[in-house]
Amino acid sequence: MPADNDGAQLMRIGAAAEVIGVSVDTLRRWDRDGRVATERRGGRRFLPVSEVARLRQERGVPPRSSARNVLDGTVLRVTKDGVMAQVELACGPYRIVSLMSREAADELDLRIGAHARAVIKATTVVVESG
Repeated sequence: MPADNDGAQLMRIGAAAEVIGVSVDTLRRWDRDGRVATERRGGRRFLPVSEVARLRQERGVPPRSSARNVLDGTVLRVTKDGVMAQVELACGPYRIVSLMSREAADELDLRIGAHARAVIKATTVVVESG
């Protein structure tokens, strides 16, 4: 990924379009209309990575994740104390329990009956019993 003279990272317009979820033609049109500012180098258009991030957020594109285990579910129970929260989800036949900060649970507005998604990323899970 090239950097411009100010040190900003640039993406080729094709890669930027894919990440944003639009066509290359759409980005070219946005450039003509002044909605985005591309930089031309050697006949190719580039977009600053910061601009790509802004467009993703503006369009509501969810963040990408390397996690492969994603389960949609419903909140069954939320238990909070001063610092932590325990959230129980029903995800199909599975019961998923997550521990997180109370602040995170509040920001996510987790409450009984709400839709939620469990994103599970673990390399090792060890459970032992006496």
